[in-house]
Amino acid sequence: MTSFKEAETEETVTCLHLTFYHPGQDEKMMFRCLNFCKREQVRADDAAKFGRDSSVCRYSLMDTRVSRIQFSLQFYRKLHTSEHGFEIKNLSKKTKLTVNQTELGYLNKIDLPWKCIICFGDYQILAEIQEGEAVDYFETYLHLAEAPILQEKCLPCLPSLQPIPESGIAPSFLLSQDKSPTEIDENDL
Repeated sequence: MTSFKEAETEETVTCLHLTFYHPGQDEKMMFRCLNFCKREQVRADDAAKFGRDSSVCRYSLMDTRVSRIQFSLQFYRKLHTSEHGFEIKNLSKKTKLTVNQTELGYLNKIDLPWKCIICFGDYQILAEIQEGEAVDYFETYLHLAEAPILQEKCLPCLPSLQPIPESGIAPSFLLSQDKSPTEIDENDL
Protein backbone atom coordinates (compact mmCIF):
# COMPACT_ATOMS: atom_id res chain seq x y z
CA MET A 1 0.00 0.00 0.00
CA THR A 2 1.43 3.40 -0.98
CA SER A 3 1.40 6.28 1.42
CA PHE A 4 -0.55 9.47 0.83
CA LYS A 5 2.67 11.35 -0.04
CA GLU A 6 3.71 8.77 -2.67
CA ALA A 7 0.32 8.53 -4.42
CA GLU A 8 0.10 9.97 -7.93
CA THR A 9 -1.59 13.32 -8.33
CA GLU A 10 -4.96 13.05 -10.04
CA GLU A 11 -5.09 15.04 -13.29
CA THR A 12 -8.01 17.26 -14.10
CA VAL A 13 -9.42 16.80 -17.58
CA THR A 14 -10.29 19.53 -20.06
CA CYS A 15 -14.02 19.31 -20.68
CA LEU A 16 -15.91 20.85 -23.57
CA HIS A 17 -19.52 21.56 -22.59
CA LEU A 18 -21.80 21.80 -25.64
CA THR A 19 -25.42 22.91 -25.32
CA PHE A 20 -27.52 22.21 -28.44
CA TYR A 21 -30.67 23.93 -29.68
CA HIS A 22 -32.79 23.69 -32.84
CA PRO A 23 -36.33 25.14 -33.16
CA GLY A 24 -37.66 21.79 -34.47
CA GLN A 25 -35.89 19.52 -31.99
CA ASP A 26 -39.10 18.22 -30.40
CA GLU A 27 -40.75 17.19 -33.69
CA LYS A 28 -37.74 16.19 -35.81
CA MET A 29 -35.61 14.62 -33.05
CA MET A 30 -32.34 15.40 -34.84
CA PHE A 31 -30.40 15.01 -31.56
CA ARG A 32 -31.62 11.45 -30.83
CA CYS A 33 -28.15 9.94 -31.45
CA LEU A 34 -26.36 12.26 -28.99
CA ASN A 35 -25.65 11.18 -25.41
CA PHE A 36 -26.79 14.06 -23.25
CA CYS A 37 -25.74 14.61 -19.62
CA LYS A 38 -22.96 12.03 -19.82
CA ARG A 39 -19.25 12.81 -20.06
CA GLU A 40 -17.44 11.11 -22.96
CA GLN A 41 -13.69 10.76 -23.37
CA VAL A 42 -12.12 11.70 -26.70
CA ARG A 43 -8.48 10.91 -27.49
CA ALA A 44 -6.37 14.04 -27.91
CA ASP A 45 -5.22 12.97 -31.38
CA ASP A 46 -8.80 12.43 -32.64
CA ALA A 47 -10.86 15.22 -34.13
CA ALA A 48 -14.40 15.34 -32.74
CA LYS A 49 -16.53 15.49 -35.91
CA PHE A 50 -20.15 16.62 -36.07
CA GLY A 51 -22.44 15.87 -39.00
CA ARG A 52 -25.01 13.58 -40.58
CA ASP A 53 -22.75 10.61 -41.41
CA SER A 54 -22.61 8.39 -38.33
CA SER A 55 -19.85 6.21 -39.84
CA VAL A 56 -17.47 9.21 -39.90
CA CYS A 57 -18.84 11.58 -37.25
CA ARG A 58 -18.61 10.90 -33.54
CA TYR A 59 -21.59 13.23 -32.99
CA SER A 60 -24.41 12.53 -35.45
CA LEU A 61 -27.18 14.99 -36.21
CA MET A 62 -30.15 13.23 -37.81
CA ASP A 63 -31.11 15.93 -40.30
CA THR A 64 -30.85 15.82 -44.11
CA ARG A 65 -30.03 19.56 -44.15
CA VAL A 66 -26.85 18.93 -42.14
CA SER A 67 -23.72 18.17 -44.17
CA ARG A 68 -22.26 14.69 -44.10
CA ILE A 69 -19.43 16.22 -42.03
CA GLN A 70 -20.45 19.68 -40.78
CA PHE A 71 -17.48 20.67 -38.60
CA SER A 72 -14.70 19.30 -36.42
CA LEU A 73 -13.14 20.24 -33.12
CA GLN A 74 -9.46 19.46 -32.61
CA PHE A 75 -7.83 19.51 -29.16
CA TYR A 76 -4.28 20.89 -29.04
CA ARG A 77 -1.61 22.25 -26.70
CA LYS A 78 -0.59 25.86 -27.26
CA LEU A 79 3.03 26.41 -28.30
CA HIS A 80 5.50 27.04 -25.46
CA THR A 81 2.80 26.78 -22.76
CA SER A 82 0.98 24.13 -20.78
CA GLU A 83 -2.39 25.56 -21.88
CA HIS A 84 -4.77 23.63 -24.09
CA GLY A 85 -7.31 24.80 -26.61
CA PHE A 86 -9.66 23.72 -29.35
CA GLU A 87 -9.65 24.56 -33.02
CA ILE A 88 -12.93 24.54 -34.93
CA LYS A 89 -12.95 23.85 -38.67
CA ASN A 90 -15.89 24.13 -41.06
CA LEU A 91 -16.03 20.96 -43.18
CA SER A 92 -19.24 21.80 -45.05
CA LYS A 93 -18.98 22.96 -48.66
CA LYS A 94 -22.59 24.20 -48.64
CA THR A 95 -23.13 25.82 -45.24
CA LYS A 96 -21.17 28.58 -43.58
CA LEU A 97 -20.41 28.17 -39.90
CA THR A 98 -20.47 31.14 -37.52
CA VAL A 99 -18.49 31.24 -34.28
CA ASN A 100 -19.75 34.27 -32.36
CA GLN A 101 -19.53 36.81 -35.21
CA THR A 102 -16.78 35.13 -37.23
CA GLU A 103 -18.06 33.44 -40.38
CA LEU A 104 -16.12 30.38 -41.53
CA GLY A 105 -16.33 29.09 -45.09
CA TYR A 106 -15.32 25.61 -46.20
CA LEU A 107 -12.02 24.49 -44.56
CA ASN A 108 -11.65 27.76 -42.61
CA LYS A 109 -10.62 27.25 -39.00
CA ILE A 110 -10.12 29.35 -35.87
CA ASP A 111 -9.38 28.85 -32.19
CA LEU A 112 -12.53 28.19 -30.24
CA PRO A 113 -13.06 30.95 -27.62
CA TRP A 114 -13.53 29.69 -24.05
CA LYS A 115 -17.23 30.58 -24.33
CA CYS A 116 -18.97 31.07 -27.66
CA ILE A 117 -22.00 30.32 -29.79
CA ILE A 118 -21.60 28.15 -32.89
CA CYS A 119 -24.34 28.53 -35.52
CA PHE A 120 -25.15 26.88 -38.84
CA GLY A 121 -28.57 26.73 -40.44
CA ASP A 122 -31.11 26.76 -37.58
CA TYR A 123 -28.64 25.10 -35.17
CA GLN A 124 -27.27 26.93 -32.15
CA ILE A 125 -24.57 25.41 -29.97
CA LEU A 126 -23.21 27.07 -26.86
CA ALA A 127 -19.61 25.91 -26.32
CA GLU A 128 -17.88 26.39 -22.97
CA ILE A 129 -14.37 25.12 -22.20
CA GLN A 130 -13.58 23.90 -18.70
CA GLU A 131 -9.78 23.83 -18.49
CA GLY A 132 -7.81 20.81 -17.31
CA GLU A 133 -4.29 19.39 -17.27
CA ALA A 134 -4.55 16.00 -18.97
CA VAL A 135 -2.83 15.81 -22.38
CA ASP A 136 -3.86 12.36 -23.67
CA TYR A 137 -7.60 13.01 -23.88
CA PHE A 138 -10.37 15.50 -23.22
CA GLU A 139 -14.03 15.07 -22.37
CA THR A 140 -17.23 16.30 -23.92
CA TYR A 141 -20.42 16.90 -21.97
CA LEU A 142 -23.52 17.49 -24.08
CA HIS A 143 -26.63 19.35 -22.95
CA LEU A 144 -29.97 20.09 -24.62
CA ALA A 145 -31.39 23.62 -24.38
CA GLU A 146 -35.14 24.11 -23.99
CA ALA A 147 -35.07 27.66 -25.39
CA PRO A 148 -33.01 29.38 -28.11
CA ILE A 149 -29.47 30.00 -26.88
CA LEU A 150 -29.09 33.35 -28.62
CA GLN A 151 -32.06 34.70 -26.65
CA GLU A 152 -31.36 32.76 -23.45
CA LYS A 153 -27.72 33.74 -22.93
CA CYS A 154 -26.36 37.25 -22.86
CA LEU A 155 -22.74 36.87 -23.92
CA PRO A 156 -20.34 39.82 -24.01
CA CYS A 157 -19.17 38.73 -27.47
CA LEU A 158 -22.57 39.34 -29.02
CA PRO A 159 -23.34 42.88 -30.16
CA SER A 160 -25.96 44.97 -28.46
CA LEU A 161 -28.88 45.75 -30.72
CA GLN A 162 -29.46 49.10 -29.01
CA PRO A 163 -27.71 52.31 -30.11
CA ILE A 164 -25.39 53.77 -27.48
CA PRO A 165 -24.54 57.48 -27.74
CA GLU A 166 -20.92 58.63 -27.47
CA SER A 167 -21.55 59.60 -23.84
CA GLY A 168 -21.81 55.84 -23.15
CA ILE A 169 -25.12 56.25 -21.35
CA ALA A 170 -28.13 54.70 -23.02
CA PRO A 171 -31.42 56.49 -22.39
CA SER A 172 -33.97 54.25 -20.67
CA PHE A 173 -36.53 54.68 -23.46
CA LEU A 174 -34.10 52.97 -25.85
CA LEU A 175 -33.63 49.97 -23.60
CA SER A 176 -37.32 49.13 -23.71
CA GLN A 177 -37.51 49.16 -27.52
CA ASP A 178 -37.02 45.90 -29.40
CA LYS A 179 -35.94 47.25 -32.79
CA SER A 180 -32.82 47.07 -34.89
CA PRO A 181 -30.12 49.72 -34.34
CA THR A 182 -30.80 53.21 -35.60
CA GLU A 183 -28.55 56.21 -35.81
CA ILE A 184 -29.37 58.90 -33.26
CA ASP A 185 -27.92 62.38 -33.09
CA GLU A 186 -26.70 62.93 -29.54
CA ASN A 187 -28.26 66.43 -29.62
CA ASP A 188 -31.69 64.78 -29.89
CA LEU A 189 -31.20 63.11 -26.50
